[in-house]
Amino acid sequence: MSSTTDTSLPTIRPFPGSDPVADPAAVVTGDHWRITVLDAGAFRVEWSDDGGFEDRASTFAMRRRLPVPTFTVEPVGTGVLVTTERARLRYDGRPFSPSGLVVETIGPDANRWRWGQEPRDLGGTGRTLDDVDGRMPLEPGILARDGITALDDSESFLFADDGWIGTRVPGRRDVTVFAYGRDYGDALRAYHAVSGAPSRMPRWALGNWWSRYHPYSDTSYLELLDRFADEHLPFSVAVIDMDWHRVDSVPPRFGNGWTGYSWEPSLFPDPSAFLGELHRRGMRTTLNLHPADGVRAFEDAYPAVARAMGVDPDTEQPIPFDPTDRRFLQAYFEQLHRPLEEQGVDFWWIDWQQGRETGLPGVDPLWLLNHFHLLDSARDTASGDAGSDAPADAASAATADATAAAAPVDGMTFSRYAGPGSHRYAVGFSGDAVVSWASLAFQPEFTATAANIGYPWWSHDIGGHTRGVRDDELATRWVQFGVFSPIMRLHSANNPFIRKEPWVFPAEARAAMGEALRFRHRLVPYLHTMNHGTADGTALVRPLYHLEPRRDEAYRAPNTYAFGSELLVAPIVAPRDPASRHGVARAWLPPGTWTDVFTGTVYAGDRFVDLHRTLDTVPVLLRAGGILPLAAEDQLDATANPTAFEVLVAPDAPGDLTLVEDREGEGSRTARTRLSWDPELAEFRVHATTGALDVVPARREWRVTFLAAPADGQQTSTRTADRFSVDLSVDTVDGAVLALAGPPVVGVDARDAVRRALEGAQAGNPEKLEAWEIVAKDLPRADRIVELGTVGLPDAVRDVVVELLGSVHPGESTPSGR
Repeated sequence: MSSTTDTSLPTIRPFPGSDPVADPAAVVTGDHWRITVLDAGAFRVEWSDDGGFEDRASTFAMRRRLPVPTFTVEPVGTGVLVTTERARLRYDGRPFSPSGLVVETIGPDANRWRWGQEPRDLGGTGRTLDDVDGRMPLEPGILARDGITALDDSESFLFADDGWIGTRVPGRRDVTVFAYGRDYGDALRAYHAVSGAPSRMPRWALGNWWSRYHPYSDTSYLELLDRFADEHLPFSVAVIDMDWHRVDSVPPRFGNGWTGYSWEPSLFPDPSAFLGELHRRGMRTTLNLHPADGVRAFEDAYPAVARAMGVDPDTEQPIPFDPTDRRFLQAYFEQLHRPLEEQGVDFWWIDWQQGRETGLPGVDPLWLLNHFHLLDSARDTASGDAGSDAPADAASAATADATAAAAPVDGMTFSRYAGPGSHRYAVGFSGDAVVSWASLAFQPEFTATAANIGYPWWSHDIGGHTRGVRDDELATRWVQFGVFSPIMRLHSANNPFIRKEPWVFPAEARAAMGEALRFRHRLVPYLHTMNHGTADGTALVRPLYHLEPRRDEAYRAPNTYAFGSELLVAPIVAPRDPASRHGVARAWLPPGTWTDVFTGTVYAGDRFVDLHRTLDTVPVLLRAGGILPLAAEDQLDATANPTAFEVLVAPDAPGDLTLVEDREGEGSRTARTRLSWDPELAEFRVHATTGALDVVPARREWRVTFLAAPADGQQTSTRTADRFSVDLSVDTVDGAVLALAGPPVVGVDARDAVRRALEGAQAGNPEKLEAWEIVAKDLPRADRIVELGTVGLPDAVRDVVVELLGSVHPGESTPSGR
């Protein structure tokens, strides 16, 4: 097979930023072994039966030429002791064994790891949730409470210097050890320095995606979008499942219609016009792709593909799917996909389900599809300008992390996870979810732990795809989780009784779903800011132990997670209590105070708390000093930077956040607007925008909403019991300062919320009245909580009241900070 670079096919080229040969100064070598010190806590350890070593890039390791850390080397018998500021590696120079390969961390998390010991990592993620009803085992991650993990890269396939694939030489071991204790952020930065930056999403990918396995026509799809517009339900991505191509109209002699590349003319007579109309409506489009059956003679592109493969089209000989054949791969992109992209297809949903084997040992077809689809998607873009999001001044640049990963490649794929390194190719498609509470209950944890292997962009079948029973509450809670997940994609099976359109649900669920979908589009400015921060390994969704790695409690709340730098989310993933009419999520809150962005309730942190919510809301908590930029309520186009914002502020601590914006196709050119809150001066500042000023409006309206009560004499634009707002008109170049009359008053009087909870409770009226009279007493809170235990309320109703009484009330002192 030729390895000559084919310049006519940019799909086959070295991955941008790839630099797999380490600096010789970082390498220690013996007759059959080699150690590369990749970072102070990251060691590549190789054993070779034949004495040769591998310097090609692998699916995991794209970059090994990194700044050389300080280390020492001491001969120990036939082996060596390598010491850095973080760790010691002792190796006996023989095939790996528990006594011969030992790594120890140095410092407060000192620990020891031996080759071959049972893995004790915190888990990573998995290839698919297909048919998983509840929990499933997770593939490994690189983080562990004992601080040392090993990533065995010995079986992965390789990439040659020209970008084509290669296989490994038998008898060679290739392992990377991460020894960072509980400094999880440093471990992930080192991982991404070697493996490459996570994908950076285009802004529109962060809005709502509509997906349904259903034989839409161009007319019925546009009618659906008209209905969404009438209902004020925003969507930014149109996912069209497999019925876009010929299925039932495939002549029987060619087999089934699972694989296809030709539009079904009875449904889509004018594809270009249809796709153009979707673009006009501010939507981007992906088509489902099942490539395993190759290219058959009924396809529109068959003659061109056949000729490219040296086959006479008149023979109708099928062209098998073989991504390890360079000629096929070239025809696959040039003849099958690019003509459809010229019609207006924006990216591809690669729905690979046909195993892990190809004609080359160790070469996974899913890996090949993900890798080459991304490179082809990015063929017309600059390959990641590393300076785009770098510090603007030389002094800041000098202190920036020298091991930062190369800039992400601005292409777009939508496919399953294939193993370590897959973060370069996300969005991830997690497979066909079973409709059940057990499925929903596992998805938050599954999404968060993916950050442990640097994988930030999961897209789930929100609401569930298959099986199960209709449950309107389950569907609503799943949509709410979807809003606070990386990619929000509604989806369902080819079953007329599994639907996700909000109007097919009763009024309570319909209203809650609509509000959730609208809020997702309001979140896009915040989501896109976090998106620009993923290159250093900081995923949008992270487990709590990423924030508080040395607190045992943080490991005991797997379904509570950080959602960007400012928010904690605790999805409700179980049915509500019939008496209280509230669902509940148990969360652990890190130290500081936490304010619910929907209810304004303020909670003291450093404790576990049960958070009860009616169906119309979900616990989403803003940290003390947190700043949450939202698009204004009428600014729901996910393809455009807003002309008006609402910024939520939790004002009991200083806060600072830099809003990052770009323009479609120019992700490396950013405008940055710093937002800051100073509680001592009672000043909120919209700083002057810097960077690519042409990507944002010259003047914008800002509504600053404080989740608190105003000081006496404060003029407000709007005011409710739990918040007040002040409006600003801001010149982008100059910025503006909002000076308040005094510090806002943090906390909410719980009595109104208690009254509403008691009103809605399906419980005895005399007991509710008795409880209300206790709540209204002028007694210490603890005394009232104790007395509530004497009232014959259902336990679930009492729990709601106790939660509200235990929140922070106006004028109480509150601990500040994260």
